[in-house]
Amino acid sequence: MHDLGDPTRRSAGQHARAMVQRLRLRTLLALGIVAVATGLLGRAFGFGLHDVFFMLSELALLATMFVVSHYVLPLVDRRDRGASAEEHVGAILDQLDRREWCVIHDASLGRGNMDHIVIGRAGVFSVETKSHPGPVYVRRLHGDTLRQALAQRKALERITGLQVESLLVFSRAWVDRPLARRKEVRVLPARMLPTYLGRCRPSLTAEQVSEAQARLVQALTEHRARSERLATRAAAGSRLW
Repeated sequence: MHDLGDPTRRSAGQHARAMVQRLRLRTLLALGIVAVATGLLGRAFGFGLHDVFFMLSELALLATMFVVSHYVLPLVDRRDRGASAEEHVGAILDQLDRREWCVIHDASLGRGNMDHIVIGRAGVFSVETKSHPGPVYVRRLHGDTLRQALAQRKALERITGLQVESLLVFSRAWVDRPLARRKEVRVLPARMLPTYLGRCRPSLTAEQVSEAQARLVQALTEHRARSERLATRAAAGSRLW
C-alpha cells in the first residue's frame, strides 16, 4: 500500500515528545527567572544575608525548587516514559510490510491524540500505548485506561464506517494474559503486536481499505485546518490586546 501524505506522516510520539520538551524548557525558565530575580533584588536594594527581604526571596527560590522536584520533575518523567513507549511501539509497527499495512502515528482528531492507527486487509486497529512497567494483570484494568481506548475505537468507526478493533499495548511490561480482552479491548505486550496482526485473517476488500484511508486522511486534514484557523484567530486576538 502507498504511504499517505501529510498530516498522516507524523512520527510516533511526536506530540508527547514535544510536550516533554516544552515542560523541560518551562521548568528551566521558571527556575532561572526566580534565581535571577533574587540576585537582582539583592543588588538593587542592597540586601544583606540577614535581611528579611533577602531571606524571603531565598525562601521563594527554595519553594520553587521544592515544587519542581516533587511535582514537575515526576510529571516530566511520566511524559518522557510515555513518549518513549510510543516511539518504541511505533518502531515495531514501522517494520510491517507497507504493501499490506498502512500505519499512522500520532493522529489528532480533536479529542486527544491517537497513538497509532493500523489499516490493512485484516481490518482497522486503534493502538493505545502504555508505558506502565508492569506486571500487568488484565482483569485489574479499568477506568480511564479502557475508556480512552474505547473512545478512540468509536471515533475511528465513525470516520471509516468500518468495525475497529481496539488494542491496548504495553511497551515493555509483562502481561499475565496476553491477547485477552477486557471490556472489548484486547491487551498485549508490544513484542506480540506484529505476530498478532499477521495472524488476523483478511476481512476487508482492497476498495474498503482505500476508502477507509481516504476518509481518515480527510478527517485529519480537516482537523488540522480547523486547528490552524483557531490558532490564527487566537494570535490575531492577542495582538489586539
